[in-house]
Amino acid sequence: MAQFHHVGVPTDIEHPDETYLEDGGVHITDPAASPYHFEYLRFDADSPLPDAMKTNPHIAYMVDDLGAAMEGEEVLLEPFNPMPNLRVAFVVKDNIVVELMQEI
Repeated sequence: MAQFHHVGVPTDIEHPDETYLEDGGVHITDPAASPYHFEYLRFDADSPLPDAMKTNPHIAYMVDDLGAAMEGEEVLLEPFNPMPNLRVAFVVKDNIVVELMQEI
């Protein structure tokens, strides 16, 4: 089952209370702090993340089984742990970047 979690929006604008993910070279905001569940992503110039993530918004869903949710999908970014209790992956579905998230 997939449940809507947030919309990720690439930006050049610095936002208060950003969290820096060093491995991805990206500053992110907490979507729970936004009334519309927006997560802003501000990428370093040398961020190793795929260009599709840097230039397109994404929609994120919480899933029960990350592996099962990824089956048959075009994988943009393999699963990783941005935080100790969270595993995520990015896929492309119908030309839309989708973040799949699983609490661990």
